[in-house]
Amino acid sequence: MKNKWMDYFFGRVTVKVAGKGIERFLNVLIRNGLSISDVKRHGTETITFKIKLDDAFKIRHFARKSGVRLAFLQRRGMPFLVKRMVKNGGFFLGSGLFLLIIFLLSNVIWGIEIKGAKPATEYQIRKELDKMGVKIGNIQFFVNDVETIQKTLTDHIGALTWVGVELKGTTYHFQVVEKNQPKEPEQLAPRNLIAKKKATIVSRYVEKGQPVVEKNDQVQKGQLLVSGLIGKEGEEKPVAAKGEIWGETWYQTHVELPLTTKFNVFTGKEKRKHSLLLGSLKLPFWGFGKPAFSEYETETNTQKIHFLKWELPISIVNETVRQRQEIVRSYTNGEAVKIALDMAKKDIKSKLDEDAIIKETKILHKVIVNGKVNLDVFFKVYENIAQPQPIIQGDKNDTTSKNN
Repeated sequence: MKNKWMDYFFGRVTVKVAGKGIERFLNVLIRNGLSISDVKRHGTETITFKIKLDDAFKIRHFARKSGVRLAFLQRRGMPFLVKRMVKNGGFFLGSGLFLLIIFLLSNVIWGIEIKGAKPATEYQIRKELDKMGVKIGNIQFFVNDVETIQKTLTDHIGALTWVGVELKGTTYHFQVVEKNQPKEPEQLAPRNLIAKKKATIVSRYVEKGQPVVEKNDQVQKGQLLVSGLIGKEGEEKPVAAKGEIWGETWYQTHVELPLTTKFNVFTGKEKRKHSLLLGSLKLPFWGFGKPAFSEYETETNTQKIHFLKWELPISIVNETVRQRQEIVRSYTNGEAVKIALDMAKKDIKSKLDEDAIIKETKILHKVIVNGKVNLDVFFKVYENIAQPQPIIQGDKNDTTSKNN
């Protein structure tokens, strides 16, 4: 088997020999180290045999001395195949270019379809897609994967609740769900206003309903502030109480902040690497070698390759290796206290309504231990403490008795 492969690689020729000195000619070839095989006789003065291509150039010399006639019948092996390929090089080159063009066209973005979006939202989506390079005519290899596109659109366009991204062949399909901005109902159901937390009343503005508290009153959570029943006793009419009751409330929070903090930042230096993924075999073709920096993070983006409508088991893997650097940030005791106090304010504001006002801030306890600043902070806040409570059947008498 090995000899057959070697013969095919180096080339083999079938030779026809005619004349009276055939046996003598074969003996001369063998004595001179030429390898012949498959010797067959065709009549009394004709034989055929096979010989290596390199030896075929030598036998003419021996044939002239032996008085026999030679004819080369068949030529097989790699050298002859290469010769034919060179001869027909234009055809193979054209075929290769044709397949390359089909391959590239199969991985070009030819369509972008957006469903479920209003015209204004669709315009915003297309602008963001242009920034990311997702536009007709671009090659898919240089575009982010669908998960990254989905996250970027959701982060950058506030009107989106959800967007589904799917790549089918050469077309991107986007299914959009927009946020529904609820409209305030024109007519509100009858209701009271009650306290949503413990507070001291500082001011009130009642647009509709009967107020039952005054300034400086202390109220508990759930206590009635504005009644939705108006009119003379026994002739009350239920309405939707509306207004603002501002109260003084109190909050306490605990904050810890290390004096020394370590974190990683990107330096801006990066290296790009590109590979061809064949199943589980990864073949790099750009960006060889290890990065010049020791600390780094790698972001990987894998692009599937298509041929016409079929997805091939081949992918282009794009890797971005970014250098990172560890930064040590240290605070003085005074700086740490100030930053911890700001953190406490942000924490409180995240729990309050937007219109709430922090009137007073006071540090109740401060200690620095084990490299950390520990603060207990008190806040006095003015905020609207009114929240609606529906009036249902059977509540009329209860509310009247509370008013009395």
